[in-house]
Amino acid sequence: MTPIGLRGANRLASGTPTPPPAGDTYKGWVFKWTNYIKGYQRRWFVLSNGLLSYYRTQAEMGHTCRGTINLATATITVDDACNFVISNGGAQTYHLKASCEVERQRWITALELAKAKAARMQAESAPGQGGVSQNSEVQSALRTLGSKVEDLSTCNDLISKHGSALQRSLSELDSLRMTGEAGDKIRQVTERATLFRITSNAMINACRDFLALAQAHSKRWQKALQAERDQRVRLEETLEQLAKQHNHLERAFRGAAQANATADNTSAAGPGKGEASDDDDDDNEFFDAMEEAPEFITVPEPLAMNQESPSQELVPLKKRRTCISDKPNYSLNLWSIMKNCIGKELSKIPMPVNFNEPISMLQRLSEDLEYHELLDKASKCQSSLEQMCYVAAFSVSSYSTTVYRTGKPFNPLLGETYELDRRRESGYRSLCEQVSHHPPAAAHHVISNRGWTLRQEITVASKFRGKYLSIMPLGTIHAIFEKGNNHYTWKKVTTTVHNIIVGKLWIDQSGEIDVVNHTTGDHCHLKFAPYSYFSRDVARKVTGVVMDKDGKAHYVLSGTWDEKMEFSRVMQSSRGENGTEGKQKTVYQTLKAREVWRRNPLPEGAETMYYFTDLALTLNEPEEGMAPTDSRRRPDQRLMEDGRWDEANSEKQRLEEKQRSVRREREREAASAPHDSYQALWFERCEDQITGEQIHIYKGGYWEAKDCGSWEGCPDIF
Repeated sequence: MTPIGLRGANRLASGTPTPPPAGDTYKGWVFKWTNYIKGYQRRWFVLSNGLLSYYRTQAEMGHTCRGTINLATATITVDDACNFVISNGGAQTYHLKASCEVERQRWITALELAKAKAARMQAESAPGQGGVSQNSEVQSALRTLGSKVEDLSTCNDLISKHGSALQRSLSELDSLRMTGEAGDKIRQVTERATLFRITSNAMINACRDFLALAQAHSKRWQKALQAERDQRVRLEETLEQLAKQHNHLERAFRGAAQANATADNTSAAGPGKGEASDDDDDDNEFFDAMEEAPEFITVPEPLAMNQESPSQELVPLKKRRTCISDKPNYSLNLWSIMKNCIGKELSKIPMPVNFNEPISMLQRLSEDLEYHELLDKASKCQSSLEQMCYVAAFSVSSYSTTVYRTGKPFNPLLGETYELDRRRESGYRSLCEQVSHHPPAAAHHVISNRGWTLRQEITVASKFRGKYLSIMPLGTIHAIFEKGNNHYTWKKVTTTVHNIIVGKLWIDQSGEIDVVNHTTGDHCHLKFAPYSYFSRDVARKVTGVVMDKDGKAHYVLSGTWDEKMEFSRVMQSSRGENGTEGKQKTVYQTLKAREVWRRNPLPEGAETMYYFTDLALTLNEPEEGMAPTDSRRRPDQRLMEDGRWDEANSEKQRLEEKQRSVRREREREAASAPHDSYQALWFERCEDQITGEQIHIYKGGYWEAKDCGSWEGCPDIF
């Protein structure tokens, strides 16, 4: 946007730069136009080597440049007493304002000098300008030679003139009829003067011939010079490409070798799905494990097989479903339902299935495993600090599935369970159980044969505030790795659903997460920035720093919770200027950022299937041998998935009334036997040794009961 007519920007003291120095660098504060809301903002500008760059603060100069214009191709125009504009033809335009006219003139002078020098350097050094620069060099050389020849010609004329005078004088002496030795000397001098004039004329003629020959061959020299330069550029590009290919081939070879070694080690327990190792044993580079193999290298992946027993025959993987019934388009008077719910606990409000999605909260917990491969990679890490980066990325990745998911999961019934057995595909199996109804709490336990265990107990507190709905997950998530016995914990951030009454629903995540390694003392502080219309930052931004037990930063993480996360090794840290809250910021000098996680694309037609991911589409798919309390058997949820919403609402009311009747009966029994309160079937309540919280931990027996088909202890909840 062009700030035409906006001349009332606040003229704060912007810092007067020094007069244009003799060197190439010129620095100072200048006001830069941003937009019609914020107007002119104070920025730190640096003019160096023909480039004009700017930063928000001087502390950013070491790591974050906000923009750069090459003055060699830019135009500089003066708007009024303090304003001036720099543009490079439309791609970039800076509307700038100095604090006074004197300061503006200093900048204009420095910019014009830098532009002239940059244009001159570009004309002299550009190798690919159609031969213009080379031609100018040759013509300049020819002009220099020509001027020298002219100088020689002038000298020749003078020599001829004075030589002729000398010969006349000698002739006059000779006419005096001197005899003897004097006459002989005069004749010798006359002969030598004549020879000198002849030699001078010959030299001048040779110089003229040389100049004519140089002019005739200048085009040939120009072509030869251009050919040499082109060949040098091609050789440099070829060398660079060969170096990259050599590096990629070396990494791919190591990855294939490690994959084969892993396959050989696991063959004794049954053939498994091979994976190219993501670890790299090169200690000189940061997170080379993140780099992918080049496209021209293909490492074949063995057929995934059953890992239960070496004697079993190879069985192909089960084909999972890739779609569900389209979401019906039912109209609903939202305000008639929500106006009586303001300020109440969401779990206590009877809601029709129109607000739901056809999965339960237990299945949503299991959906945290969408990016389980991050934990697989973390289990292979040699360094606990590097492992922390993968665990932190995993904690962020679980929110990527919520970006379009505005539907509410079904509240699980007390005693409801959900199993997710993906040992053959992904190496893990998961079990959830609803262990409490008021407050609603679900216990979750995951074990992987790739060296990690995940467990959590989550209680969801939610409040409807009229315009938005806040969902606050309470509880701690634990990740334990066999290698190194590292034990990590973290909590979830607050989820907010906006525009509940009017407008399009959208979801935001905000808050802070502290991932702690209780074994080593390492910790990572992640900050989820809440969305703000006026913020300069990218939406859904997440930042974090990985530190050791002494508080020294080792890695910096950045990205968004809905797309990707990157992290880079910290090489140096320094104190910057004070932030908005008066706290001194820390500036980190890092290596190049590497991508650790990226969100998988949604399946085709996801907008008509509740925006489910590939994993979510399979969560409610019926399985053989599942428990009678499994969420897949829940009738109202199944009816909603099939598009029969009216029947689903009736069935939902029946199940809720049945649960209330069972609770009243249990309360009557508890009155006569106070110690006989409800106990979960597969989890037992105990004190967590790490956090000191009262939690439910898996006590075993579920998978054994499934193998035997023995479900006698399961309650009748459906």
